[in-house]
Amino acid sequence: MDRSTALRAVAATVVAAVAFTGCSAVMPGALDQGPPVALTGTGPGVTDSTVKVVFVGVDLGTTGSTLGFRTADAGDLPAQVKALEEHVNANGGIAGRRMQAVFRSYEASNDSPAAEEKLCNQITQDDKAFAVVLTGQFQSNARPCYASRGTLMLDATLVPNDDATYARLSPYLWSASYPGYDEFVRALLASLDGEGFFTGVDAAGVVAADTPVNHAVYERLAEPELRRLGVAPAVSWVDTTDLGTLNAGLNQAVVDFRSRGISRVMFLGGARLASFFLTTAAAQSYTARYAVSSFDNPAFLVNNPGTIPVAALDGMVGIGFNPSQDVPDSGLPFPGGDAERACLDILAKGGQSFKTRENARVAVTYCDAALLLHAAAEDLGANLNAAAFARAAAALGDRFTPAAGMRGLLGGDRRAAGGGYRVLAYDTGCSCFAYRGEEKRFAG
Repeated sequence: MDRSTALRAVAATVVAAVAFTGCSAVMPGALDQGPPVALTGTGPGVTDSTVKVVFVGVDLGTTGSTLGFRTADAGDLPAQVKALEEHVNANGGIAGRRMQAVFRSYEASNDSPAAEEKLCNQITQDDKAFAVVLTGQFQSNARPCYASRGTLMLDATLVPNDDATYARLSPYLWSASYPGYDEFVRALLASLDGEGFFTGVDAAGVVAADTPVNHAVYERLAEPELRRLGVAPAVSWVDTTDLGTLNAGLNQAVVDFRSRGISRVMFLGGARLASFFLTTAAAQSYTARYAVSSFDNPAFLVNNPGTIPVAALDGMVGIGFNPSQDVPDSGLPFPGGDAERACLDILAKGGQSFKTRENARVAVTYCDAALLLHAAAEDLGANLNAAAFARAAAALGDRFTPAAGMRGLLGGDRRAAGGGYRVLAYDTGCSCFAYRGEEKRFAG
């Protein structure tokens, strides 16, 4: 192995370690019998005058300083939470109650099922929260734990949940910022086909986190649609349990794709599998054209040229629904739409400002969660509980627009508010990702 190849191999391990510790894959576990779900009465953390809401922030400091990866500063998260608390309470609170916002930091380098259970216990038993805003809790036991305690979840992570998971954890699991997995997969494949990604090939590689969600979505949606498009899928399931299984799975995927002559590769499951695979492939001198989406964190790919090969980004195309981690401000003016401006104004009144949209990436998801709670609970009065919230949130329809996204859509069984996307592609001129064409609506 020559020196450059060795360096790429080291980089692959580094970026995998970074992403793994901060971004494991969602693996839904069995939901324990939770509290009875009723439309009347109050949920946990609710008194006659207050309601407890916990905002989780992922601390990447130890991981970042140890491994040397670059990520934009997200600002003073506790102060952002305080600004949102002040705004909500100055505008009627939550169902007429004063929101008590609590910030809890979660150290990414310590991520494990035991750590997730500890955090869930702290939030549901010590804090006695009505709702929790999740930003990096990806272990298999996390979401079922909160649901079993009757705690409402507003999920602000960039790892997808499918319709079945939202249904299984109903009425507790919601996303105020991002789309559901099923509609995302349909939109991604349709866009790739429309952009000619599959032109001239009869097979494509699929790198997928080995989770129940991914298996279900792949078998039900991705595989049949690829075959309908005349593309034979070669799927490589990657076990993200730990770094050993992760690296073994990635290396085997490269070997398999090379042996089959695969020249197109896409990713399912988020968890920065794209960055994992790109560095591993480069270490083995494997090249392909790659699909990309917001779930792959395009900003991370661009911001870390020391670990992500720049040449691998050329030709990348897919869809984006999260501007703060998709494109630079030069490609999309900051601030943009009304929802984003409103959130930035709220935060500014609390003394919080942001140099770029990427710096505000966490703040706007916190804002989305707080404003969805505020809007849906407005008329709940004495009946502030998860079931009543679910009915009221669904009634918002397209009147709730995420600041972190493009357009909003709730209603029916839809629990993910992100309703719009655009084609996303790597632009060699700016060495960045850029949007193409007009915004489109996700189809449920």
